[in-house]
Amino acid sequence: MIRRHLKNTHKQEKIQQFLEKYKVPKEYISTTRKMIGRGAFIGLSIAMIPMPFQMLAVLAVAPFFRFNVAVALVMCWVTNPITMPFVYYIEYITGSFFLGIEPGNVRLTVEWFQNNFKDIVFPLYLGALFYAIVLPSIVYYVITHFWKRSVYQDRTKPRKFFSKDETLEQ
Repeated sequence: MIRRHLKNTHKQEKIQQFLEKYKVPKEYISTTRKMIGRGAFIGLSIAMIPMPFQMLAVLAVAPFFRFNVAVALVMCWVTNPITMPFVYYIEYITGSFFLGIEPGNVRLTVEWFQNNFKDIVFPLYLGALFYAIVLPSIVYYVITHFWKRSVYQDRTKPRKFFSKDETLEQ
């Protein structure tokens, strides 16, 4: 599983040299269950907020919270330029539902956004706040669950005492 692969990543010599050269704290690439989960949570939370420079926002909060920065940066790309209109439209519809207002007919033109900006901002950010809390919480739980399950399976499966080439002769 990916957990076993990540366990040895931070021990590679090139990564260690990079961390020492640029004085990057080792927590930023830590591959423990909590650090990976926190990185996914923070990255997905920021990805759900409609704003420019989401990756810079992840780097801005890095000194205040301990999490795997690489995972958080990858999670920011959930809302890439291809998926962004769909995600933001769903957030707008959700925010409109919570406010009890009828969402207008959305057209993907600059002119439409300029004319209706005041009407869509509050429902959009309310829906974004909802998804920025709910989705990352679910992802954090799923990562934690599967990580613990993987550890449990590794500890409970029978160990092989012979290599692949050796056979047991009786």
